[in-house]
Parts: sequence; C-alpha cells; structure tokens
Amino acid sequence: MTHTDRRTLLGLAAAAGLSGLAADALAQSAARGDAPTEGAPARPAPKAKYRVPFGVIGMDHGHIYAITDAMIRGGGVLTSFYSAVPEQVATFRKRYPGAQLARSEDEIIEDRRIKLVCSAAVPALRAPLGIKAMRAGKDFLGDKAAVVTLEQLAQVRAAIKETGKKFGIMYSERLEVPAAVQAGQLVHDGAIGRVLQTVNLAPHRLGAPNRPKWFWDTERNGGILTDIGSHQADQFVYLTGTRRAEVIASQVGNFAHPEYPQFQDFGDMMLHGDGGTGYVRVDWFTPDGLPTWGDGRLFILGTEGYIELRKYVDIEGRPGGNHLFLADRKGTRYLDCSKVPLPFGPQFITDIVERTSVAQDQEGALLAAELVLTAQAKATRATSA
Repeated sequence: MTHTDRRTLLGLAAAAGLSGLAADALAQSAARGDAPTEGAPARPAPKAKYRVPFGVIGMDHGHIYAITDAMIRGGGVLTSFYSAVPEQVATFRKRYPGAQLARSEDEIIEDRRIKLVCSAAVPALRAPLGIKAMRAGKDFLGDKAAVVTLEQLAQVRAAIKETGKKFGIMYSERLEVPAAVQAGQLVHDGAIGRVLQTVNLAPHRLGAPNRPKWFWDTERNGGILTDIGSHQADQFVYLTGTRRAEVIASQVGNFAHPEYPQFQDFGDMMLHGDGGTGYVRVDWFTPDGLPTWGDGRLFILGTEGYIELRKYVDIEGRPGGNHLFLADRKGTRYLDCSKVPLPFGPQFITDIVERTSVAQDQEGALLAAELVLTAQAKATRATSA
C-alpha cells in the first residue's frame, strides 16, 4: 500500500465517524482486505521531561519493582529505600545498586530532596504511610490496594485536602498492561461508541506455599474485592467515564481453602455508575496447567461495537499476552498490543512537577477504592452448598 493510498483510507475511516487509533486500525484492516491487524497503532510514548528524586518504603509485594521501574522510566531518580526485612533489602539492592539503604522510613520521609514516596508495604500500612508522606510535603504512589477500610479512605481524602499532595494508586492491570492502554485509547477515540458496560474476569494463581502471613488475613489485605478487585473497579471507572457510582450487589466466599478460614478465594460485584454498568469476578483458581499466573479478560461493550482483551494468555491461540479483539459496524479485527508503550511513568512524574492530573485522576482513583471497600463491607457470604 502506498503512502497516498493509506492517507485515502484514513480519510474514509475518519469520515465514517472514527478518529485517531480507530481510524488507523480500520485503514490497515481495509488495506489488507479485512485481514486481521497484527500490530496495534499506538501513540508514541511520552518522554521523560523532569528528573524527580524519589524513595521507596516497604517491599512486601513484588509490585514494588513495576512501580519503581515505571517511575525510573518517567524520569524519577531512585535516591533511597527502606525495609526492615533483610531478604527484601538484598533483592532490592541487587536490582537497584545505585540506591542508598536508609536507616529508617523517617529518614526518607524527612529528606527534603525526595519529592515522591512509593510503597508496596502490607496493604493495611499503605494509607498511613501515604498520609505521613503527604504531611511531610511529598507526593505518594502506593500499590493497590492503597486503602483497606472506609475509615482509611476518609483519612486519605482529608490529607489530600489538607496538604494538596497526590495520593496515587498503581492500578497496574490498566496502567502497566499494553493491551489495556490500547483499549483505553480506542475507547476514548470513540472506536466502539459510548461505553455501556465493562465485564472483568480476573483469576489469579494462589501459590500458597510462597504467600506471607498477611496474605491470609483480611484485616491486613482488605479481602479479595478490596485487593485484586481494585484493578477491575479502576477499569470500570476509567473506561465508562464514571464520576458517581454505587455497588448493586457483592459476594465473597471461601470455596476450597478451609485451612485458611479468614481467606476469600472468590468474589464478585455488580456496579452502577453515571457512565455505565460493570460486573467483576475475581478468584484464586488459576489452574496449575495455565502457563501464566492468570487469564485476565476484559470485555468493553459500546453502542457501536465491543472490545475483548486477553491480557496475559490466549489459551490455545496466539502466543504471549496483550491480545485485543475489536468488533464494530465495519467488521472484526485483532490487534497485537505487545509493543504498545506505557505512558504512566512519564505522565506521573510530569504531574508531580507541573501539578497536573494527566496520569491519574485523583477522584477517579479514590472512587475505584471506595467501590471495592463498599462492596467488601456489604458482601454476602457465598457458599458452594
């Protein structure tokens, strides 16, 4: 296809009511005679504009490495870190040899050079740490779930109002998954019209022998909906453009792990917002035979089409992850999103300096947290009987 032909196809696609990524995808599909699109058209990744010193406190969850890497990609300068667990210190130091081990978390909190504190501490400790950091004049980025009770959420909101600092939440299943980034771009370009509903299925592998004690304690991890369900609530809020929402129904259960009586291995919830509806199912039943930790699937229903994501595996299908399938009035196509750049890191670091909210809307992030906390609190107990 010549450059002129491609421009013509893009013009026709745009005239049909599509723009940006959706128009480009349609043009590529048409140029192939409706053959599947094998590479997702993506906007260039934003470049790091600033150098911002940041510190890390708490490495109880492995997500801390994705958080740290994202900040470094964005221009963050890892200055110091702290953990009271020697094994965590050794692993972190090996990966980031240039960072200095602080003598205490207070040493990082009180360091005036540091503008941002990141954490993947035990979930129940994340909000208190974030509030402490904000009151010391720093922005905060915590792993999900960054709050585990509605009381903590109220305290976080009060601290944001009091300090004017950011309480960021790393919802990595949207922010750090290329297929999810691509889906968000397509939705906001109008590729499937107005979004009506999101459906998230998010199974995880348990790996019981490798789990710490806090993992089995709902008071420390918040429960299954608060924990892994927070990713899905974030996608619902973001993709539907919801600003106000409620939990219609929710349930949690322990179907297969009686040796951990407090543990919840299944949960689901129904959400209704001013931008659409959502259904979420989370569980710890990824079978051992699956070649990855979970088969996360997201369905986005719009007025003019729908999108399905197979984020981590396409069982008995294409290799690897980041598979996106799109159907609209023009046909169907497949997008390989494995090379879509991740913008969150550069955007978040820029937001810290420029006091903008491009990477994450503060109220949207907290609304997602509020939904899962409410769903967890009102959940009925599901049983297999």
